[in-house]
Amino acid sequence: MSVQNKSGLTLFDKIWEKHIVQKIEDGPSVLYIDTHFIHEVTSPQAFTGLNKRGIKVFRPKQVVATADHNVPTLNQHLPIKEELSRLQVEALIKNCAEHGIELYGLGHPYQGIVHVIGPELGVTQPGMTMVCGDSHTSTHGAFGSIAFGIGTSEVEMVLATQCLLQSKPKLMRINVEGELNKGVVSKDIILYIISLISASGATGYAVEFAGSAIRSLSMEARMTICNMSIEMGARCGLIAPDETTFNYVNGRQFAPKGEEWNKKLAEWKTLFTDADAVFDKEIHINAKDIEPMITYGTNPGMGIGVTKNIPALNEVDAKEKPYYEKSLQYMGLEAGSLMKGKKVDYVFIGSCTNSRIEDLRMVADFVKGKKKADGVEVWIVPGSKQVEAQAQKEGIDKVLADAGFMLRQPGCSACLGMNEDKIPAGKYCISTSNRNFEGRQGPNARTFLASPLTAAVAAITGEVGDVREYLN
Repeated sequence: MSVQNKSGLTLFDKIWEKHIVQKIEDGPSVLYIDTHFIHEVTSPQAFTGLNKRGIKVFRPKQVVATADHNVPTLNQHLPIKEELSRLQVEALIKNCAEHGIELYGLGHPYQGIVHVIGPELGVTQPGMTMVCGDSHTSTHGAFGSIAFGIGTSEVEMVLATQCLLQSKPKLMRINVEGELNKGVVSKDIILYIISLISASGATGYAVEFAGSAIRSLSMEARMTICNMSIEMGARCGLIAPDETTFNYVNGRQFAPKGEEWNKKLAEWKTLFTDADAVFDKEIHINAKDIEPMITYGTNPGMGIGVTKNIPALNEVDAKEKPYYEKSLQYMGLEAGSLMKGKKVDYVFIGSCTNSRIEDLRMVADFVKGKKKADGVEVWIVPGSKQVEAQAQKEGIDKVLADAGFMLRQPGCSACLGMNEDKIPAGKYCISTSNRNFEGRQGPNARTFLASPLTAAVAAITGEVGDVREYLN
């Protein structure tokens, strides 16, 4: 009798199998969760559920809390003006105190957007399972971890048990090979991928990003790609750890030290997809095909190269036409028209997608010696207190101020209309965030998603432009 050879394991398989506590026949698995991030928006109801049942948090040392979504980005020393925001932040403070959870609240040197502080503090490490009541938890997958967003009832489940019922997703690999063109950065890569496969093209999959173009990226750039894997419907995105990953983690506040570091490093070096591993789906992309990207519609899949025209109606699938026309009507744009040269009113550089120090350096390098366009309001929001401090140390705040921009205080800010930083109705904002849904940045606000470089061009010129025209 011949024995069939079993194919190798993917990176996802290796991490998943190691974290299964119990397999339920014909059902989900009980998955152990290494790190649970919480913030003020999706945790209050979970804590209320625990308190009603008289349950304490099972492993408080594996929970990391911060305030980010509802915090103001100016005058953080003053009481929060918006009542709901204030109540949610106060509830987080109270719940963390009662359950012995470390909280990086307003005024703490580690406070910031949850998906920015995890990596920069060394909490995020390869081979982990990580969850948060926030869809963009997929950011942490850049380290070779399984990281995904969960709902409020699941937040309660993890707080109570440090485990979660999960069905294993299908597996997809997206290979991006070759050298990137001038002016093309990681945000352009992910916007290009989403435009190619659509905002639902990876639904039901965990996506591994691979290929020479991905390996050439810094950790912060990789985080941007994994952050937006959720925007094509993926359960999570991940990238195999390598020397770039290990060098980034080494020496950070909560990273392993000494002998423990050597032990972990040996373990992390086994985290790669075996050569004979099989994926349910594979996609191959040539890096040379990617140009600076911009969205024109009301989902992140509605994106084009900045020099291209918005698709004409006859280029759109018949089933998609009603949504397409509604989307363009909301955006005040015409099918077949050019995005380049479109006037913008606001520029927002921030969010868990693009608010790290490399993003701010990129913007400061571009705007140095230039001035903001008249009539454009520019909000630069660092992702954390540590990013803010580093920007001040490097003089980035002064470069921005000279250009007419202001470096605000850390928070989710204008990524979502949940705090004081809202884009007014009808106004156009070019944004480095991750979502351009109707009303996402404020009621009837209109959002173009782009890279920090493309956003910086708009800040200086007042319109959508091609960064390649300004680079030496």
